[in-house]
Amino acid sequence: MIRVTVLIFLLIFSITATEVSAQSILHVGPGQTYANPATAAAAAHPGDTILIHPASYTGAFFIENLKGRANAWITIKGIDRNLVIFQGGIESMHFIDPEYVVISDLTITGQTGNGMNIDDGGSYATPAKHLIIDHCIFHDMNASGNNDMLKLSGVDSFTVSNCRFENGSAGGSGIDMVGCHNGLFLKNQFIHQGSNSIQAKGGSSDIHIERNYFSDGGDRAINLGGSTDSPYFRPFGANYEAKDLLVTANVFEGSDAPIAFVGCRNVRVINNTIIEPVVWIFRILQESSDTSFYLSCANNVFSNNIVVVTNSLRTDINIGPYTSPESFIFSNNLWFHLQNPNWNGPQLPSIETGAIVKKNPLFKNYAAKDYQLTSNSPAIGKGKKYNGYSFDYNDHAFLNPPSIGALEKNEVIATKESGNENDFKIVPNPFRDYLILNDLPENTPCFISDLQGKIIYQFHSSSAHQILDLSTLKAGLYQFNFYGPGFQQSRFILKEK
Repeated sequence: MIRVTVLIFLLIFSITATEVSAQSILHVGPGQTYANPATAAAAAHPGDTILIHPASYTGAFFIENLKGRANAWITIKGIDRNLVIFQGGIESMHFIDPEYVVISDLTITGQTGNGMNIDDGGSYATPAKHLIIDHCIFHDMNASGNNDMLKLSGVDSFTVSNCRFENGSAGGSGIDMVGCHNGLFLKNQFIHQGSNSIQAKGGSSDIHIERNYFSDGGDRAINLGGSTDSPYFRPFGANYEAKDLLVTANVFEGSDAPIAFVGCRNVRVINNTIIEPVVWIFRILQESSDTSFYLSCANNVFSNNIVVVTNSLRTDINIGPYTSPESFIFSNNLWFHLQNPNWNGPQLPSIETGAIVKKNPLFKNYAAKDYQLTSNSPAIGKGKKYNGYSFDYNDHAFLNPPSIGALEKNEVIATKESGNENDFKIVPNPFRDYLILNDLPENTPCFISDLQGKIIYQFHSSSAHQILDLSTLKAGLYQFNFYGPGFQQSRFILKEK
């Protein structure tokens, strides 16, 4: 079972006041103390912020062994992500063996190799770990071949959130993972990619891909597995490309194949909305023929998805050799053809239960790409309940039973807010141990209450980005509140078991 929030410890700064180290701000840029982030990183200590001023920076900047601590993360942050631009060069920054590091508010563009590279330095036993990449822009690579906007190799316990990846290399990925574990991709945008938007291979496991948007996401918008040379597998000797992945509450538009299962096991693709795939709805492949060692692509789930197709499809589903498609589980999907009212859905390799075919999902405004379900949609309440996720593409709670697709019916709202003067963000939600607060006004009174209004946790914010350790809190639904001059904001938060 995928451990959704184990992947999230990795996130922004601890708030235990008695343990936080003295913090310094290291200014980077023209006329500042440090000329570039590499020289600042060499001087950084746990708890410090490397603040990058508006300018154009050309790398590659190599940053090795940058290590914060669980209660004192190191932050690399641009003052304004539209003005702090890493332009050109082979790479922007190359991180080797970082730990407890936040990278936020940067633009990366025009590199001839990988846009940004984070790896374990080849020391497979000591992965890079506890990393957050947040509110960054990756766009317009100047590379050809297999070059990626964000390359992750041997990275554990990480989150990539609120980032935009646009116009990737023709042969590369928006994000490529080799041997990565316990990761979360949340609320990112992938537009006009090459081979893939996201690829997880080389022994990758326990990855969540949740509430993202994919428009023309490449040959395979999400490549669940891949083809990796044996020396690069992490852990060494892994006999699967990827396992225990969850793809949920995403919206896909276009792509040759939005989903590709490639040498993967125990992968769940659940509650997504898939719009007009160009060639295939999904693919089942095995890129290694040596199934005496490498396990065949098997035991995966495709459920609760809305799939809208047109006559552009070459073949509904592509199944390659050396796979075990009969082991797949299909259930409660809605299949609709815009141009052929007699289409009975795809020819699946195993019997589907609870399918809905030949029925328009009745989106709010298809032409405007508003895939919210209207009140008479046949998808409402027709999904199958699964554990491990709770919120839809728009941060609304899925009901029990859930609707089919990435968006629950629009009457259900899981967040409540009043006032918008300071629109702070909370991730992940639901959570298990740690809660990350972004854009929270400093020195603001905050409290968490149960649904009866009893305050169970309170504090004053100490910085705009914080981590709350709520590991001792009982599982359940709570309300997070904070107050500022003339306004109040609140969010419902869900603590999982």
